[in-house]
Amino acid sequence: MSPSPTSSLDGDVTDAVRALLTDAGVTDDADLVARILVTGLGMGVDDTDRLDLKIASAALSEMRSAFGLFAPYRGTPKVTIFGSARTRAKDPLYRAAAEIAGALAQRGWMIVTGAGPGIMQAAAEGAGPEHSLGVSIRLPFEEKPNAVIAEADRVVAMKYFFTRKLMLVKESRGFVCVPGGFGTLDELFELLTLQQTGKAEPTPIVLLDAPGGTFWQGLERFASDHLIPSGVISPDDLDRVLVTDSVAAAEAEITGFWRNYDSLRWIGSRLVLRLCAEPTDAEVADLSDRFTHLLTGGRIQRTAPLRRERQDDDRLEMPRLLLDFDRHRIGELHHLIRAINALPSAPPATPPTEPHAVG
Repeated sequence: MSPSPTSSLDGDVTDAVRALLTDAGVTDDADLVARILVTGLGMGVDDTDRLDLKIASAALSEMRSAFGLFAPYRGTPKVTIFGSARTRAKDPLYRAAAEIAGALAQRGWMIVTGAGPGIMQAAAEGAGPEHSLGVSIRLPFEEKPNAVIAEADRVVAMKYFFTRKLMLVKESRGFVCVPGGFGTLDELFELLTLQQTGKAEPTPIVLLDAPGGTFWQGLERFASDHLIPSGVISPDDLDRVLVTDSVAAAEAEITGFWRNYDSLRWIGSRLVLRLCAEPTDAEVADLSDRFTHLLTGGRIQRTAPLRRERQDDDRLEMPRLLLDFDRHRIGELHHLIRAINALPSAPPATPPTEPHAVG
């Protein structure tokens, strides 16, 4: 069994860490900062391999830089656009990426890309430098930040794909995937895995093709012909994804997902869904009847903010639904969210005001 990060450190060392934080003026979340420092010290005590130390050090440094890039825009909704670096400017896919980025930017969204050429440059051009953020990767043959991102100085460069992928996903409340190669498919399948397993909160995912394109339809056929019959995915796992060649439909999917649903939080075994508009008694009863198969017991009901939410001052102004959700069916939560967004009481679609509250 592996030792804990603090198992080889005595009390004098941990006291010294706390004193160091005090001297440095660290007050907010000092316990978490201390944990980072103690973990680093523990790796030294554990005689960790030098390469492993270099990986851990570089990853932490890259994350700090990326957190700093995103921090000023914490209250602004973001959508990440994935696609090939090899797509040329004359390609209809390039125009589609620029158009969806421009449409969302006009509605107050920021566009996050990998900062490279091709689809990433198209999205940055469509959004404009004031609405673009880039997370690039350092490669021997490509890629340098595209001119739009570089000009605005809103880019951070990463050595590792795993830290880059974290930042391309972490803050976004919507995703658009344009046809691409291994990298694009890798990013898409990670998104789907995070959604299917409940490791990420539900978000809209759009697979956008050029007008008349069939790239993503091929993926649907592969799922229908091989993945679903073999039982490795559920028949409705792709229901959460919109496959379209329409920029207007893609925009509506991203913005419409946040029409009424705001955020969620687990309080123990109970799930709280925060809404933008108060549902009627009849609407709540109908939701409970339609989605009883997703519950471990009881019914969906309205609730005031729970005690832990009040302690954290967590979205207290929002109407709430409370339910005993079956965690084994977390991949189906998006069905309930779409039903909430379709309620007659739901307001028109507007950009979300801030990132998810995570519980």
